[in-house]
Amino acid sequence: MKPLLKKDIPSFLERFCHFENGEISSFRILSPIEMQITIKTQDTSRDYDWCSITLLFHGIIDAKLLKDTQLTHFPMDDGISLLIDDDNFAFALGACYNIATLKHSSCYIITKTIKYQEKPF
Repeated sequence: MKPLLKKDIPSFLERFCHFENGEISSFRILSPIEMQITIKTQDTSRDYDWCSITLLFHGIIDAKLLKDTQLTHFPMDDGISLLIDDDNFAFALGACYNIATLKHSSCYIITKTIKYQEKPF
């Protein structure tokens, strides 16, 4: 897995079209401070071919999660948001523009680090 650096967030989201219209294929709680989510999405660097991106959140500080059954059917029309809050990363399903809106999201994770892995669809 590759670390996702704060400076790379805009290009990462742009490359994968903010994960708009993607599909959550798995969500796993690995420990109280570590979670993993896999999303199927389009990759602009591969002529919009579909791929799977696994995000690993480590050092989780705060989270609001949906039940597994809700996650697999969650509409991804608005994709995901990745924000920076002080020295932490903030992830949410849907379009969020700051931490205040993120905390009203249906599902969010605030974490110390994020790593990602690309796999074929």
